[in-house]
Amino acid sequence: MADRSVTDTDTDTDADTGTAGAGGAGATSVAVLGTGIMGGPMARNLAGAGGFDVRVWNRTRAKAEPLAEVGARVADTPADAVDGADVVLTMVHDGPAALDALREAAPALRAGTLWLQSSTVGVGAIGPLAEFAARYGLGFVDAPVLGTKLPAEQGTLTIFAAGPAAVRDRAERVFSAIGERTLWVGEDGGTGAASALKLVVNNWVLTLVTGAGESLALAKGLGVDPRAFLDAVAGGPLDSGYLRTKSELILAGDYPPSFTVSAARKDAALIAEAAERSGVRLDLAAAAAERLRRAERRGHGGEDWAAAYFASFGGTDDGGA
Repeated sequence: MADRSVTDTDTDTDADTGTAGAGGAGATSVAVLGTGIMGGPMARNLAGAGGFDVRVWNRTRAKAEPLAEVGARVADTPADAVDGADVVLTMVHDGPAALDALREAAPALRAGTLWLQSSTVGVGAIGPLAEFAARYGLGFVDAPVLGTKLPAEQGTLTIFAAGPAAVRDRAERVFSAIGERTLWVGEDGGTGAASALKLVVNNWVLTLVTGAGESLALAKGLGVDPRAFLDAVAGGPLDSGYLRTKSELILAGDYPPSFTVSAARKDAALIAEAAERSGVRLDLAAAAAERLRRAERRGHGGEDWAAAYFASFGGTDDGGA
C-alpha cells in the first residue's frame, strides 16, 4: 500500500520543485491531462489531498471545468497545464493520445519534470512515449492503474509502476492520493513491464465480464430465471464481485458507465496485439474483442461494458440489437 503519511519534505529537495498555488506555498504542482471517467476523480482526489497545486486539461474543456470547484486550475491547452509543473499525469484514451498531449505541452515542459503515464496504452506504444520523455529530459514512470470509476472516486486504485528508484518517492506521493496500493515491477518505464502486467490483469477481467454477460444471455435464451443462476453460484468458488455487479446492471437494463464498451474494446485490441507479438494465441480474448466491437457498432459504445450483453442477440451481423 502506498504510504499516505509522506510529507512535502519527503518528495523533493530541489529548491525549484515547489510551486505556490491552490495547494499553498511549497505545494507540489501536478498537471493532470485527461479528466474523463478516471482522470477526473484522480484529479479531484489530488486536489483534496492537500499539498498539491493541481492543474487540469481535457480535450473537451467542459469535462474539466467542474474540478475548479475543488481548487484545480483549468487550463486551455496542455502547455498551459504543464507550465512550471513538477509532475505530469496522463490519463487519456490511448498511447497516441498521450503522445499528442505531451507534444502539445512540449513548449512548456522543463527538464526534470516527472511524467506518470497512467493510461492503458499497451506494450507497443510505450517505446515512443519513453523516447519522448528522454528527448525532453523527463523522469518517466509507466504507471497504468487497475480500477474503474468507483475506485477512482474513492482513491482505492491499484497502480502498476515501472520507473527508476530515484523518482519513486516523488511518484509515491502522487500515487498515495489516488490509490491504495502500488506494485513496482521494474526500474525502467520504457520496457513496458507495468503496461504488460496491466494487459494480463485486464485479460482476466475481460474474461469475467464476458462470461457474466454470455451466461445471462444464455439463461434468457433457455428460459432460465437469471436469479436462479446467480443463486446457484452464490458464495462459492464460482461466484465473483464482477459477476454480481455486471449482472445487476444487465438485469436492471441500466448501464451507467464505470468503464465503457468502447474503452474495453480498445483494451481488448491491445491485449490481442500484444499476444500476437509474443506468439501467444488467445481465443477467448479475440472472441471478447469481437463481441465488444459488435456491441459498440450497435450503439452501446458509451455505456458500461456490461452492455456487451447485447452482442448475444440479433444475429451475427453489425446491424441493430
